[in-house]
Amino acid sequence: MHNPNRLPLAKWRLRGAFAAALFFGFSAPVFSQKAPATIRLLPEDAERGLHGPQHNFDFLPPGVEGNNYQTAGFFGQKMRPYLVGNPQALAHLNQYRRQKTLFLIDRVVAVGAFGVYGQQILARDDWQYFNPTQRVAIGVFAASILATVFINANTNTHMKRAVESYNASLAHGNAWPRLRPAAIGLAAAPGGQPLLALRWDLR
Repeated sequence: MHNPNRLPLAKWRLRGAFAAALFFGFSAPVFSQKAPATIRLLPEDAERGLHGPQHNFDFLPPGVEGNNYQTAGFFGQKMRPYLVGNPQALAHLNQYRRQKTLFLIDRVVAVGAFGVYGQQILARDDWQYFNPTQRVAIGVFAASILATVFINANTNTHMKRAVESYNASLAHGNAWPRLRPAAIGLAAAPGGQPLLALRWDLR
């Protein structure tokens, strides 16, 4: 005799098997993915603005947690290996290196001008403080100090943009995986019919 209850029962089993297949098929790659491996600057360094402090930046490399910050180096050279493959981030880091190089050249010029001025003081028997050579040295020194202001104005910005470009590329590349549901299952509708239930983890 035909049992009318077998058909609903078979539907439930079929839907259960389908839901289980979907759950394991979708949840495995979702649960295995990790948060984007971003580069994080020391909070004090991340807040630097125009004409801010010019000491080396400290940062957390990708995948590193806690307070294990490391220095980026004078030219940002210790951060460069992490930016390989990201042309925009490397371009900003190259601008940072250029600014730091100009800063070093400017310091050498300033120290050289100051040294020439001091040497001229005792160049003759009578001390000299404003001879033609010293006037040139004073002018060069003053120009160097003024140049420092302009050189350092955007130096920090280039480093921050390098980090932002790197992190932005990670966020863009991981946008689609984050749209996948974190879990898939069955839920009972008010009428007793099974419904497919999806859950997303928005963290």
